[in-house]
Amino acid sequence: MKVGIHPAYRPVLFHDTAADVFFLIGSTVETDRTHVHSDGQTYPYVALDVSSASHPVYTGQQRKTTVEGRVAGFNKRFAGFQAKR
Repeated sequence: MKVGIHPAYRPVLFHDTAADVFFLIGSTVETDRTHVHSDGQTYPYVALDVSSASHPVYTGQQRKTTVEGRVAGFNKRFAGFQAKR
């Protein structure tokens, strides 16, 4: 490996502002902000809008399609518009 060309890998505190959850993860992200974590140490800080703690896919709040499927639902909804022969 070449010396001096790789970004610094260090623990970074990510904050999901939607769910108010903190994640301490190793990262190379650049940030000027810092925050004191619950363990009492100060870490670089990055605010996130969405993470696995607040995304509907991971929280189970995703709107689910019906069992019959989208095509069957479309056909059922517009069945009265079929041209009569």
